[in-house]
Amino acid sequence: MAAVEDKVALVTGAASGIGRVTAEVLAREGARVSVADLDEAGGHKTALRIQSRGGNAAFDKLDVTREADWDAAIASTVQRFGRLDILVNNAGVEIVKLIPDTSLADWRRLMSVNLDGVFLGTKAAIAAMRKTGGGAIVNISSVAGINGYARQAAYCASKGGVRLLTKSAAVECAEQGWNIRVNSVHPGVIDTPMARSLLAGLDPQVAAQRLERLKALHPVGHLGEPEDIARAVLYLASDAAKFVTGTELVVDGGMTAR
Repeated sequence: MAAVEDKVALVTGAASGIGRVTAEVLAREGARVSVADLDEAGGHKTALRIQSRGGNAAFDKLDVTREADWDAAIASTVQRFGRLDILVNNAGVEIVKLIPDTSLADWRRLMSVNLDGVFLGTKAAIAAMRKTGGGAIVNISSVAGINGYARQAAYCASKGGVRLLTKSAAVECAEQGWNIRVNSVHPGVIDTPMARSLLAGLDPQVAAQRLERLKALHPVGHLGEPEDIARAVLYLASDAAKFVTGTELVVDGGMTAR
C-alpha cells in the first residue's frame, strides 16, 4: 500500500523546486493533491505533470500572506476531495543582504511569506482537520532556522520562527486532543531554482567557485536534491510517523553536524 494512499494534501509553493517535487511524491504515493502557488503557470504545470503520470491533482491560486486566500484554497480542496489530511507549508522567499542594507520593507515582506504564511496555513488547516478527525502539518524551515548565517538575518529569523511555531502548534494540538501532528523539515542547500538564482548574473568562473563553496558546506560534498526533502515530508505526513510530533527533521548532508 502506498504511504499516503487516499489522503488529501495541500502543498504551497508547489509551482517549482521543493514544492513541486513534494507534490509529485505525495501524489505518487497515493495522495490527492491541491497544488497551491501564486505562480499560476507553474502551478498548473505541476498539476498537469502529476495528472500525466496517473495522479490526482488540481491547482489552487494562493497568496500565503492573505488569510482570505487560505480560506478559499482549503475550501476548494475540501469541496474537491472531501477533506484535508496533510498540509505542507513550503512557500518561502530569501533575502541575502547585510543587516544595514536590509530595509524594514525587505524584512516585512520576507516575514509575511515565510512566517505569517506558515501561521495562517497552520491556523486554517487545524480548523479543517479537526472536522474530519485529524491530520499532519509539515512546515519547511531550514538549517538557517537552527544556525545563524551572515547576510541572512531576516531569513534566519523567519525560519527560526517557523521552527518554534511548529513546536508550539504540535504541543497545542496534542494537548487539545485534535489528533493533528505538526513537524518541521530543515533542509541544507538544495539544488533548486531559488538556490541557483543566487548565482545568476555572476561571471561563470565566480559562479562556479561559489557553487563549489556551497557544496563544501556539506560533509557529503554535494548539494541536496528536492526529492531528498520530499521524502522527508512523505515520512512525516504518513502514518509511519504517527508518534512523531513537534520534532525537527534535519536533512542537510551533515551541514549542521560540524
